[in-house]
Amino acid sequence: MPTHIYRPAAGLLIALGLSGAALASEPDKAPPHQAWSFEGPLGQYDQSSLQRGFIVFQHVCSTCHGMRNLTYADLAGIGLTQQQIAETAKIKPQPGAPDAAGQPTMRPGLPDDHLNSPFPNDAAAAAMMGGIAPPDQSRLAITHPGGPDWLYAFLTGYRMPPPADAPVVPGKFYNNWVAGHMIGMPPPLMNGMIHYPDGTPATVEQQARDITTFLVWASDPHRNERHSIGKAVMAYLIILLALAIAWKRKIWKRLKTQ
Repeated sequence: MPTHIYRPAAGLLIALGLSGAALASEPDKAPPHQAWSFEGPLGQYDQSSLQRGFIVFQHVCSTCHGMRNLTYADLAGIGLTQQQIAETAKIKPQPGAPDAAGQPTMRPGLPDDHLNSPFPNDAAAAAMMGGIAPPDQSRLAITHPGGPDWLYAFLTGYRMPPPADAPVVPGKFYNNWVAGHMIGMPPPLMNGMIHYPDGTPATVEQQARDITTFLVWASDPHRNERHSIGKAVMAYLIILLALAIAWKRKIWKRLKTQ
C-alpha cells in the first residue's frame, strides 16, 4: 500500500478510540442496525472496505492506539501484498537493540512486528492523553456490548455544534452514543480527511463503516475462511442428501415392481 495515502490530519487532537468512560457505559437505546457484509452465517468481509479501514487506522487511530494482537504480516488477510506489508511496516519505527553505550535505539519496522501502541507504556499514554490510556483496538469490536453497530453509531454520533439544550462543558464534545452525551475525545473523523486510492468518497459515514469493518476483522480475522468452509460443508451435505433421496426412491421403486 503506497505510503503517500497517509496524510496528517490537520488539527486532529486524538486518534480514533474510546475513552474509559465511553467504554464503561452507553445510552439505554440500542444503536440502529447497519447492513454489514460480514454478518450472518454466510457473511464475508468486503476486502475493499477492509483495505480502506486499514487506511483509516493508519492515518487516524494508530496515532494513539495499538493493535498488539496483529502483526503487519497478518495484513495479508485483507489483501495486501508482501511488498505493501513490508513498506507499511517500515514506516513504523520499532525499539532496536541498545547501542554500544547502552542507549536505546530505533529500527525500521518489520512484517513480524506487532501493531503496538505508539506509547512506551500505559502510564506514559495516560500522561499524554489526559489521564486515560487509549485502549488497544485488537478486540474492541467484540468486547464492546454494542458491537459494530455501536462503533458506527459512536463515530457518526458527534454533533457539532451540539443541540441547543446540551450543557456546555469545556473540553467536552457532544455525542449521541455515550453516557451523558459528553466525551473528552474530539470527533476523530472529518469529511475528506483521507484520500482513498480506489476513489471512494471519504465521507465521515464511509470512514466509520470502513474502520468498523476493519476492527471487526481484526477481532475475528478468520471469519471468511470459516464461512467458506461452512459453505463447502453445506454444499457437500446437500449433495449427499440428494444422492440419499435418489437412492431411496430407486430402492422403493424396485420393491414396488416386485
